[in-house]
Amino acid sequence: MTNKPVRISIIAPIYGVEQYIVECAESLLSQSYPHIEFIFVNDGTKDRSIELLEELIEQKYANRKEQIKIIHKPNGGLPAARRTGIDNATGDYIYHVDSDDWISEDSIAKVAQKIEETDADIVFFNYVKEYPSRSSVKKERAYVSSERATYVRNMYNHRSFGTLCNKCVRRGLYYEHTIHVPKYGYAEDCYVSTQLVGYAQSIAYLDEDVYHYRKGNPNALTGHQRKKRKREYAINFLDLYEKYHDIPADRNPVASILDDIAIQAGWYSTFYGLSLYKEYPWLAQAVRRAKVRGNSDVWIVSQMITKLIALFK
Repeated sequence: MTNKPVRISIIAPIYGVEQYIVECAESLLSQSYPHIEFIFVNDGTKDRSIELLEELIEQKYANRKEQIKIIHKPNGGLPAARRTGIDNATGDYIYHVDSDDWISEDSIAKVAQKIEETDADIVFFNYVKEYPSRSSVKKERAYVSSERATYVRNMYNHRSFGTLCNKCVRRGLYYEHTIHVPKYGYAEDCYVSTQLVGYAQSIAYLDEDVYHYRKGNPNALTGHQRKKRKREYAINFLDLYEKYHDIPADRNPVASILDDIAIQAGWYSTFYGLSLYKEYPWLAQAVRRAKVRGNSDVWIVSQMITKLIALFK
């Protein structure tokens, strides 16, 4: 690294968060680290979120106005809003936050210090689930650069965190490679994170609780909602499979999860009645060809059943 300070672009899409935007923006704009670009993307919100943000800036953070961008766009969903932020970022690194969450005091200074120490393409860290009456720290495993494929597979199988909010990423990764975004918003962060980690040449773990993820007390998903989410999850990653399955493993950022994608889609299609074999005629062959592996979201017995069913598709 040069002696030039690391500049970090923080991107926060905004839609329907007037109840939380002030707390989120306060946590960002009050960071002690001076070399931050703040990018707030108004994703066509219809509430007072932008008005409250602008009032906060005028009243408390006018001294940081030159570092702040508020970009207005028609509503297009979270993946498109994040992409707009990336396209307008000028920092060396990009960090995504959701505007109903917040980050710890002085945490960006710690992230920047880790970047300066390691020159890693991605610095990843812990986060905290914030429930109404308690907090739960989620510590990440301290992967090293040679374990990137394991990290990718564990993200997909929920053994590690596939979120973007616990990763600060060199901006060049988004431009040196084609980073695809998914059709649906569900699990879009894991969809993107697996590509970024797969393409990274180096990663570094920071053992700090940087991000605070707000969790409410939602009612349990109905059967219909669960089926819809499973379908969106499967379709997103089947799309990723189609984009990467012909690329050689040494140049393929998601090579380690292709078998998992096929088997999980086959299992979801059978268990939830999603008819994915009809929508993706190649899926049965992909399932038959996939290896049965441990450390998967689909139990080994269920993997074997899925492969058996695929024989008759």
